[in-house]
Amino acid sequence: MRLLLYYLTLLGSSYVISTYGPHQRAQMTGDILLGGLFPLHFGIASKDQDLAARPESTQCVRFNFRGFRWLQAMIFAIEEINNSSTLLPNITLGYRIFDTCNTVSKALEATLSFVAQNKIDSLNLDEFCNCTDHIPSTIAVVGAAGSAVSTAVANLLGLFYIPQISYASSSRLLSNKNQYKSFMRTIPTDEYQATAMADIIEYFQWNWVIAVASDDEYGRPGIEKFEKEMEERDICIHLNELISQYFEDHEIKALVDRIENSTAKVIVVFASGPDVEPLIKEMVRRNITDRIWLASEAWAISSLVAKPKYLDVMAGTIGFALKAGRIPGFREFLQHVQPKKDSHNEFVREFWEETFNCYLEDSPRFQESENGSTSFRPLCSGEEDIASVETPYLDYKHLRISYNVYVAVYSIAQALQDILTCTPGRGLFANNSCADIKKMEAWQVLKQLRHLNYTNSMGEKMRFDENSDMEANYTIINWHRSTEDGSVVFEEVGYYNMHAKRGAKLFIDRTKILWNGYSTEVPFSNCSEDCEPGTRKGIIDSMPTCCFECTECSDGEYSNHKDASVCAKCPNNSWSNGNHTFCFLKEVEFLSWTEPFGIALAICAVLGVVLTAFVIGVFVRFRNTPIVKATNRELSYVLLFSLICCFSSSLIFIGEPQDWTCRLRQPAFGVSFVLCISCILVKTNRVLLVFEAKIPTSLHRKWWGLNLQFLLVFLCTFVQVMICVVWLYNAPPSSYQNHDIDEIIFITCNEGSVMALGFLIGYTCILAAICFFFAFKSRKLPENFTEAKFITFSMLIFFIVWISFIPAYFSTYGKFVSAVEVIAILASSFGMLACIFFNKVYIILFKPSRNTIEEVRCSTAAHAFKVAAKATLKHSTTSRKKSGSLGGSSASTPSSSISVKTNGNDYDTASGKHRPRVSFGSGTVTLSLSFEESRRNSLM
Repeated sequence: MRLLLYYLTLLGSSYVISTYGPHQRAQMTGDILLGGLFPLHFGIASKDQDLAARPESTQCVRFNFRGFRWLQAMIFAIEEINNSSTLLPNITLGYRIFDTCNTVSKALEATLSFVAQNKIDSLNLDEFCNCTDHIPSTIAVVGAAGSAVSTAVANLLGLFYIPQISYASSSRLLSNKNQYKSFMRTIPTDEYQATAMADIIEYFQWNWVIAVASDDEYGRPGIEKFEKEMEERDICIHLNELISQYFEDHEIKALVDRIENSTAKVIVVFASGPDVEPLIKEMVRRNITDRIWLASEAWAISSLVAKPKYLDVMAGTIGFALKAGRIPGFREFLQHVQPKKDSHNEFVREFWEETFNCYLEDSPRFQESENGSTSFRPLCSGEEDIASVETPYLDYKHLRISYNVYVAVYSIAQALQDILTCTPGRGLFANNSCADIKKMEAWQVLKQLRHLNYTNSMGEKMRFDENSDMEANYTIINWHRSTEDGSVVFEEVGYYNMHAKRGAKLFIDRTKILWNGYSTEVPFSNCSEDCEPGTRKGIIDSMPTCCFECTECSDGEYSNHKDASVCAKCPNNSWSNGNHTFCFLKEVEFLSWTEPFGIALAICAVLGVVLTAFVIGVFVRFRNTPIVKATNRELSYVLLFSLICCFSSSLIFIGEPQDWTCRLRQPAFGVSFVLCISCILVKTNRVLLVFEAKIPTSLHRKWWGLNLQFLLVFLCTFVQVMICVVWLYNAPPSSYQNHDIDEIIFITCNEGSVMALGFLIGYTCILAAICFFFAFKSRKLPENFTEAKFITFSMLIFFIVWISFIPAYFSTYGKFVSAVEVIAILASSFGMLACIFFNKVYIILFKPSRNTIEEVRCSTAAHAFKVAAKATLKHSTTSRKKSGSLGGSSASTPSSSISVKTNGNDYDTASGKHRPRVSFGSGTVTLSLSFEESRRNSLM
């Protein structure tokens, strides 16, 4: 096992020798060492290994100027930190940077070097090698660029918990912390980019597209997420293809054939620049110019494809780019690079040769060109002016990936600063301890990075989320052709804010977009022609859902735009017009205050309140008159108050029903009516019992005193109140919109429980029936003391109204339900008010002669006379029958003459008044009209 580890160590420390042999790295020693992985070449040369001899290292081809700028951004950041007096003082950062050649194999070779160096101190290798030239362990790695490369690197670095911060790997698979434990990144995940692409396609109302993805860990997961987003939006993908920079020519031609024959005009490409370049070359060769490209951030600004010679095909491309950042001083740093000055960076030599198309004098490739193995180039001195040549290296106007590299280095430095300044007892490690920066290990840096939260020099908040990703937004660009030199111009036409609310994430300025390089009209990329407003897309058998026929919307549904997927259902308060292009508001009906019928009912209710108030005023004004006293004025006041409540309760039924009015109106009506009928019942029954008593005793006066009367009224009303409470608790009424009729909305009250309403009205009717019984029984009492006939009439009116109400209530609908109940309330209320009180008010106001104590006494005497006469006649008739049966016809017949005599013998010395006598032939009955005050009060 030790031999195996030793082998791995030697393999990592003796880095692979390619074209530039041992110089293929940028390295500077320091107290703490950072690793770097950058794609300084676009790929490797294809070469079959038949294994007849020792395999040679594969050669990296096509220098990547942007990749070299990213490497320079890391070196610039490290030098800036080393020169800082506040960040990591007295600590020098070093670096070891390798070229991945945009391939997994090269990246793993470099990663083995990092891992082996970290393990060399833990292995006893003195017996195998001389390790006197100690190189510090690599505590963090910045890179790599491609998601496929980062995936392989993350698997290896994660075994040793060495933190890895990628600046350009956006695959959503890398967010899986269970698999990639030490991976972090300063670029947003493709999870958002795929959604953003689908949002753009939906924004331009395309539904027929082609999807192309690179066959690696970047393209496959990205296009998979994109497919799900498209499916949710009911957008179809006509072709779904995979590409690679290593495809054979015939494979590329076959792919372009399928694209050319497709009716879809929008091509969505989720790939890197090297992978998409062969496809674009073939499209340019065939001059296929009627396509719109939607580019992922990996190739949207790639120098491999953003070339003037491709613009005839690629102009108008919509792409995603990372938000650009500012790196002060970076421009000057890029311009000051020179092979002689940057001896620590061996990649500068190749950069210089590729920039000026020359060879440096001591270059290995110069020797190869002399031998004829490579193309001839002139010699260069290494002091040429770098600013005189236009390359992607000096494109510092929009620093995107370079800024991500800059942020990654500063994040590591800030984590180290947190370790350096950690206070014991407040650390992140066991027992809140702190790490020792002199003996620090990579896993401790990883722990600190996960809790990183700082503000950079630009004032931006920097932190990694739970998936170790940094938040960022996308800029949407459009490829234009420069009017000055014909070069590619990346025009910013919008942005995508991934953390905004849905519907507000995407912003596009259409006026800035040029389609195919010149047109401002949005291209058409749909399977079928748009459906006109008022129709919807209908499914065609055996065809994708995006291929459809237009079907007219159903009644109650509408579509107000072209190519509607479904007809929108009109809101509950609306209905569709004849063409089904819009919805008009339904007519809302309820018993309104403004309609004539509602006004009439309201006037009647107010009139009832006014009349009742007038009666109260009359009774209060003439409260000491016999008529008012005889009607039990205290109970009459309560009765009149309840009538005001009855009239007022009808007003709650008018107007738009609300939940609170629905819950108030029935209880208000029920309690008011029960209070009213209870007063009539108690008053009528009291007078009846007093007059039927032969001699009013103190027991009668006590039993029918005011306190007991009010108690009985309260008990009767309390039963109704409890019915209402139970009703409101178990099944409270509520406002309800009835949509049964298409173009009309009836707003009514759902009573909650018809049974509860039945109990409420039924209890009221039972009390009314009892009241009617007592009123009918007391119909022959003195007129001044009872309203028996009128109460009887009022109860008859009450029964007629409410018996008619039941069928009317259940047979009507809409606003007429409320109207029927209002009419019933008003009719029964007016009936009771008129029958019980109008006659008394008439006597009080217009017949004051009848409102005297003498009139009351005479009326009482007349009543007593009638009662006595009936009793005497009944007694005489009984006596005659008995005499006839005993003695025959000789018995004398009593005189039928009845006389009332008053003489001096009948004078009452106690009262000082005469007592009239009533004679009935054989006897005389004396009636006393001298009432004691207590008796008079009990009757009045």
